[in-house]
Amino acid sequence: MLSVSSIPAFNDNYIWLLKNDDNHCVVVDPGDAGPVLERLNAEGLSLDGILLTHHHHDHVGGVAQLVERFPSLTIYGPASARFPEVNHPLKDKDSFSLFGSTVSVIEVPGHTLDHIAYYTDGMLFCGDTLFSGGCGRLFEGSPQQMHQSLTKLGTLPDTTQVFCAHEYTMSNLKFAQAVEPDNTALRDYVIEATELRAKHQPTVPSTIGREKRINPFLRANVASIKAAVQSQASADSDVETFAALRRWKDDF
Repeated sequence: MLSVSSIPAFNDNYIWLLKNDDNHCVVVDPGDAGPVLERLNAEGLSLDGILLTHHHHDHVGGVAQLVERFPSLTIYGPASARFPEVNHPLKDKDSFSLFGSTVSVIEVPGHTLDHIAYYTDGMLFCGDTLFSGGCGRLFEGSPQQMHQSLTKLGTLPDTTQVFCAHEYTMSNLKFAQAVEPDNTALRDYVIEATELRAKHQPTVPSTIGREKRINPFLRANVASIKAAVQSQASADSDVETFAALRRWKDDF
């Protein structure tokens, strides 16, 4: 069984470390090699591989240094020329074995066009696609692509743990409350998240079930969200509602 822990990096990144019972591990999106090397040394861990979700520097910036230190690493990532270190390229619906667990690959274009997510043992590692209370900015993809990607993630079991790559929860929840102030599940979560951050504890992982209750970007089909968006822009379809939400959040 895999165990997961976070390695904080930069101001608000989480590098996720997946470890088996024999102290072998992989890391997800190591934007900085320094904190990873510190954790490996502190816990006596053997790094076997790296999982990459997308090409932004705060997710891949530490790869070259880790490969230099550990030349035999297996580097999983999108099948794209943007990832020169990847030696195990992946596309939608691929799967591979990791410490005895099956990892499924989900293509989730939107934040970037070649963004992928990893799902294993009831855990989702989704990079910058889905955040607790929010979603990634559309740097490359269209609103339709991101909406489809989030809808895809929303079909995972409600108990799925969501390991996103940033501690953006509190700012996301401020926007979510502006959109849907009468959402009682959201109100309760704001209290819980505020208490966690006051103790300097992470708010993630979240769960798919929770996000479907509180995250406006997973709720573009809900009447209260549609009504809120109408005050900002005309939006008839779910995709148009999502696009209006994303524009609203960008300027929030």
